[in-house]
This record gives sequence, C-alpha cells and structure tokens, in this order.
Amino acid sequence: MYRETPTQRDSVPVPLPQAEPQWRPATQFANHQLGSRDRAWLLDDGSLTGRLIASHAGQFRVRRLRQEWVTPHPSERRLLAMPLRQRALVREVVLTIDDEPLVFARSLFPVSSLVGELRHLRQLRNRALGAILFRFPQMHRSPFELATIPGDNHYLPEFLRQREAAWGRRSCFDISGRRLMVSEVFLEPFRPWSAVLPVHRSQRGKVSAAILRPKQ
Repeated sequence: MYRETPTQRDSVPVPLPQAEPQWRPATQFANHQLGSRDRAWLLDDGSLTGRLIASHAGQFRVRRLRQEWVTPHPSERRLLAMPLRQRALVREVVLTIDDEPLVFARSLFPVSSLVGELRHLRQLRNRALGAILFRFPQMHRSPFELATIPGDNHYLPEFLRQREAAWGRRSCFDISGRRLMVSEVFLEPFRPWSAVLPVHRSQRGKVSAAILRPKQ
C-alpha cells in the first residue's frame, strides 16, 4: 500500500494537473518549497541506482515498461537542443525494491547520441542505466531541474498514479558530446536517505555542473 512520507506531506506543493511537468531549475525553489532535508537527496548527483542498492532495504530491480521512438515533449527537446522534428528513443522503467515501485524513470536518447560507445544503450532491456553512465570517466551531468507532479498526472503510467503529488527531477548527461536526458519521479513508497551517502571511488570526479541549459 502506498504511504505518505513526512517529507512529501510537509513540503511538496500541489500544482494543477497537466500532461507535462513544469520543470524549473532547482535554484528557483525557495527554502519554504524545498527545505534542506529535501535538497540533500533531491540534488544528490551520485547514482540513484547505487543509492537504492546501498540502502540495503531489499532486492533492487529495474522493470522496463516502454521503449520506442517518440517525438519528445517541447521542454525535453529544448533541454537536449534537438532539431524540431527529430525523434528520440524513449525508455521508461520503474525502479523497485522487493517488487514495490519506488521511482519512475524516463530516459530520452537522441538518435545522434546512440552511436559509438553508446550504441549499446538501445539494448538495455531491464538493466539499470545509471549503473552504466557512471562508468564513463568523461561523463558530465547538468544541474538538476525539479517539478512537483500531481499523482494523477499522465506523465506517470496509469498503474503508478497515486493520491499525493510527488517530487520529480531531471538532468542531462553528456558523454564526449553525446547527450541524453533522465527524469526521475519519486513515488509515495520511496524513503529518502537521511544523510549523504559516500560516493564510490569509481564515481568520484565524474559528475559536474558543466552542462549549461540551452537558451530558451
């Protein structure tokens, strides 16, 4: 059964229902909207997959829900600096622990990025994307954008919709000039970690705010 977390109940404002979340740079959220406790885990730039596994809460799994070529949402296209009519490969998954859905993740791969050492990302199946991205020493990650997403918003698959609004975040990854976008929505059963966990030494120095948002 889905449960409400104190973090979500106390500090997540509920926006009006809409198809595409209203993403904004994290720096635009005031302290009363995003307290220090929430910032600690929402803006943690380590591997979310690694964080969930390190929590030792149970058996971690990735369940692929959808993978197909689509026209990105307008804000996704702008974030990835994609041409107007270019399509991208979308991959939607749910991250679970002991088969309980915790995080809905949506990844977008422009066709121009699925070449060279990234071409195998077309065949991820039920593998965790984060576990792969953080292995690249040349990987850079953009600053986070955040959104509060109504539980009945169509951005979420129907079976993951819920009573309460949820925090969502997204960022771009850049690997040798090839960009991809990952958004993550933290569902009601998700339990934030209370403190910043150590970063595995293989991840150190690989995450930065070096990718600037494209001009609108």
